[in-house]
Amino acid sequence: GSPGTAPPPRGPWADQQAPVAEGGPRGTARYEAVKKHLGAVGALSKQYWQYVACKVWPEGCEEEKEREEREAGPIAGWGFPLVGQDYLEILSAWYCSFGKCCETGDCRIINNITGLEADLRGQLHGQHLAKEVVLRALRGFLQSPRPQKALVLSFHGWSGTGKNFVARMVASHLYRDGLKSECVRVFVSLLHFPHHNYIDSYKAQLQRQISETLQRCRQALLIFDEAEKLHSSLLDAIRPFMAQHDTDPQRSIFLFLSNLGGNTINEVALDFWRAGRAREEISMELLEQRLRLELQEAAESSYAHSHLLRENLIDFLVPFLPLEYHHVKLCARDAFLARGLPYTEATLDEVAQMMVFVPKEEKLFSAQGCKSVPQRINYFLP
Repeated sequence: GSPGTAPPPRGPWADQQAPVAEGGPRGTARYEAVKKHLGAVGALSKQYWQYVACKVWPEGCEEEKEREEREAGPIAGWGFPLVGQDYLEILSAWYCSFGKCCETGDCRIINNITGLEADLRGQLHGQHLAKEVVLRALRGFLQSPRPQKALVLSFHGWSGTGKNFVARMVASHLYRDGLKSECVRVFVSLLHFPHHNYIDSYKAQLQRQISETLQRCRQALLIFDEAEKLHSSLLDAIRPFMAQHDTDPQRSIFLFLSNLGGNTINEVALDFWRAGRAREEISMELLEQRLRLELQEAAESSYAHSHLLRENLIDFLVPFLPLEYHHVKLCARDAFLARGLPYTEATLDEVAQMMVFVPKEEKLFSAQGCKSVPQRINYFLP
């Protein structure tokens, strides 16, 4: 199928059924649709139901298949009518909404860019540039029939401005299982590669894990958090998977999350505020030029992230602007809503006032962005 749709089921559930709650109303509606269609067809034959069962659970069906072939007699190529095949696909799709229906995890790819756009618009605050770049990059990449290389996005900005939030959101809209998908791998530099003495071991492990993920999935998402701390030697393990490929039909998406460039981004935002201009007037052209200069100055460091830009492996720089007071209030509102808790404007102000704002004179930007907001609303619980 196309990158925007999940291919038909190709095997049994690889592991246990997912909780029924995952299907929710959608699963119930699909079940009712199956009942309605099957009822319209009438009583299906025992052979048809056996066929359905063997498609969903193929183990132990070989003997039954041989018996059916013997009983079929001289009628070559006999099969169920097309209408039966249609209902089989509906039923299989319903099963797949609850469990994994293929060994590779490909049937769990959803590529819901429309949903991603809606969630970015409603839940990502103060980041007009990040919204625009991420959506444009992903939409173009997924619509391309045969991309020449992996898509590489580099997220830059202060802590708490939304880099991890967007990465999680991308995962949840490209894969039904989100970050838990077999097609998604997350690497945190100081967690997974903490000791420089073991770089060779890390390199081999990283290369193997990426290779296994790409073999398992026709579309993989690889996220590198704290990318500014990723040792340059590890780039040797990553580079081959990002480079141009003319024959490989697989798609891979790399997200590098970094605090590098945050000061430059903040300076531009502060300059616009001091000039009385809206932050929404900040253009990608202006900010990208300033950001590239800072990243190139850091390219002599021993960290891999700086070398990616110099080697033209990064397709899009994604800047995350510092968050202001009213953005923190929006984050607080979202946190209350997510937990089903009541709130007032005064409560949102109290949460925002708990944060530290910089620079010292203007007190314009939240030093932690929205990072600790969900924890701070615990203060208001009864």
